[in-house]
Amino acid sequence: SEYVLEESFKQFGDPEKFETKILKLRDLKIAECEGFYSKDKGACIWPCSITQAKKDDEMVQVYRGLVEWCDIVVVATPIRWGVASSLYYKMQERLNALQNQITLHNRVLIKEKAACFIITGGQDGVQAVAGQLMMFFAELGFTFPQFPFIGWTRGWYNEEMKTNFADVQQSDLVGESTKMIERGVDLISAYRAAEQPIAKTHKKHK
Repeated sequence: SEYVLEESFKQFGDPEKFETKILKLRDLKIAECEGFYSKDKGACIWPCSITQAKKDDEMVQVYRGLVEWCDIVVVATPIRWGVASSLYYKMQERLNALQNQITLHNRVLIKEKAACFIITGGQDGVQAVAGQLMMFFAELGFTFPQFPFIGWTRGWYNEEMKTNFADVQQSDLVGESTKMIERGVDLISAYRAAEQPIAKTHKKHK
């Protein structure tokens, strides 16, 4: 998944026109979510109280990337036992601070941004992982280009892992990923061309 993402960015567009940034979760020091919302719904705040308390917490790079910097986020993850990687879920739990702003204050921090996904695995499960990722990012406020995910698996009975990486390199997965990102750019361009903002406020939970 990392290889496909990096190669897609290399092939994508004009670097003077499009700026890209890759955050590798395994390289970031991200503190675990402490479940403040489950103790008191007002205790999960924005900016995240954990980031404010722990100055070495690098989840701030993800927060700034999603809220302040990006127009399109591309999440690349392997499949681990039918779900996304544990690093992804560690990040997702910390993103509760974003989603709870919607739930508690009708404050939508993600507007007119797109998300798409690269999902790879030795076994099947692409659609299940894509469904979970799309549901969560939709709840943050992201929208999706047409055909918002690409996947690669060997299938349950075809675990030829010694050739897996070479097979991915020889496939058109990078090309398909690049096209997916281009569809995201088209969506963002449509948002910017609209005379009125497309994003509306969120209906608060009761």
